[in-house]
Amino acid sequence: MAVSYKQLGQGNPGAVLTDLYTVPAATEGIVSSVVACNRSAVAKTFRVSVAVAGASDDPKQYYVYDRSIPANDTTIVQIGISLAATDVVRVYASTTDVSFSINGMEIT
Repeated sequence: MAVSYKQLGQGNPGAVLTDLYTVPAATEGIVSSVVACNRSAVAKTFRVSVAVAGASDDPKQYYVYDRSIPANDTTIVQIGISLAATDVVRVYASTTDVSFSINGMEIT
């Protein structure tokens, strides 16, 4: 088994629930952290969900829901989520002023 530590995804989705990382076929993934960066002068909120096998959005998928990020600040969510092939990490922010990075590893 090969393990690759890497940036799994980056994005700036705005007020739309967006797929930020999909585990490739024949691969397992581990998300160690999700970083949300508020580039605005006012507080914003964000969400993080995991859809098993890319399932449709469902309330049971949320790890973070409308967490506040202070103005011009960063929030790091240390999660440790184990993922199977085709699982999807999705993010949402209250505006386009929030950027996301997902860090972790892939096992092939």
